[in-house]
Amino acid sequence: MRIIILGGGPCGLGAAWRLKELGHRDWLLCEKNSHWGGLSASFQDEEGFWWDIGGHVLFSHYAYFDEVMDRLLGKEEGWLFHKRNAQVWMQERFIPYPMQNHIHHLPKDIYWECLEGIIDIQQNARDRQPAHFKEWILATFGKGVAKYFLLPYNFKVWAWPPEQMDWSWVGERVAPADLKEILKKAVLGDGKKDSWGPNAFFRFPRFGGTGNIWRTLAEKLPAECMALHKECESISLRRREIRFTDGSAESYDALVSTVPLTSLFPRISDTDPAYGISARELKYSSAYIIGLGLRGNPPPHLADKCWIYFPENNCPFYRVTVFSNYSPHNVADIQSQWSLMLEVSESPAKKVNREQITGDVIAGAVNTGLIKDTKEISHTWQCFVKNAYPTPGRGRNAVLFPLLNYLEENSIYSRGRFGAWRYEVANMDHSFMQGVESVNRLLTDGEELSLWYPQIVNSAHPSGRKR
Repeated sequence: MRIIILGGGPCGLGAAWRLKELGHRDWLLCEKNSHWGGLSASFQDEEGFWWDIGGHVLFSHYAYFDEVMDRLLGKEEGWLFHKRNAQVWMQERFIPYPMQNHIHHLPKDIYWECLEGIIDIQQNARDRQPAHFKEWILATFGKGVAKYFLLPYNFKVWAWPPEQMDWSWVGERVAPADLKEILKKAVLGDGKKDSWGPNAFFRFPRFGGTGNIWRTLAEKLPAECMALHKECESISLRRREIRFTDGSAESYDALVSTVPLTSLFPRISDTDPAYGISARELKYSSAYIIGLGLRGNPPPHLADKCWIYFPENNCPFYRVTVFSNYSPHNVADIQSQWSLMLEVSESPAKKVNREQITGDVIAGAVNTGLIKDTKEISHTWQCFVKNAYPTPGRGRNAVLFPLLNYLEENSIYSRGRFGAWRYEVANMDHSFMQGVESVNRLLTDGEELSLWYPQIVNSAHPSGRKR
């Protein structure tokens, strides 16, 4: 079986890794860029600072994935291990994450408004399924939490109004409001810090950013099966042939594609046009990643933070990572430098002025107390990502599943963050395992749990991740 893989991010590399592991030799991995890693790549700027494409952290739902990571960078030596300290900045104060379980930190009038909303939903049983994500937020957390945090924040991060989104993807992504725990914290204080969620403990490469994982993995694969600067131009379903922009062509028996579905269908020369029209209905958002290289050391209020959420309109970014806290080697000299990485979303429903974005981000950093003065900034770094979040829009599955099934009928296995378009299984571990499982299905009749049964894989909380 001749297998071609399009895309050298975690999913494509996962497929290649498994092919090598199974001893299969007839395959080729094609990546259009000059580097491996896709959205999980990292870049070093001219000043020696490392940057990720967004705030990635490594955690896992799979023992297999953990074993591969240990083989790549070692069990201990290549990693730094962190206990998450995530916060929400609102009402001019830090609120521990998840915010809905720490509302006692809010001003008393807002605290009561949020608590009253939570009590109301506890007393009134839901009489019907929510029609969209906004209704789900209101029915699950009440009007107060929705008003002050979840509705504005979700618009900032997704760049689409919550009423245009489905809610079935949520699962482990959003912490439930626990009324008993909320009242306990209000009476007794926070006590032991909340460790909700699968990323409560995570690891990060000691050197080279997140991209070091995928560069290292690529180096361990057979060079003759790996091709950079090789971009798909067109695909013929009938001939099972891919033509590339360099003029070459490759035949395949099976194609594992991580190309975004919205970009894949226009490349298929002999498809039913109706499928291409359907693919255009899928929503996504873009992102601007702005890195601030800073002089000195993090101020005390940021010295122990991992990342911070920003729901309010006094800044354009939705999330900020204190990136130098992840590894001292993310900056050139940890004694005299530190770094922040700030993320801004964009979509047709939320436009961004590209020429002003860096200045707007810097102004927001001052407004929110991240930095006191712009003189602290030594330099900036910027990256634009067209396909950042595969948005779970209303009716997504009704559009998505026929597309995936149609492609499979034509020996194309569309997988990964944007190949499968399922945000609920779009982390690095999920994407890698979608690649692994696609090969298992092709060569060993294995089950693809990650793609088709997200609720099963996501119910497997990290087991050995506390270090």
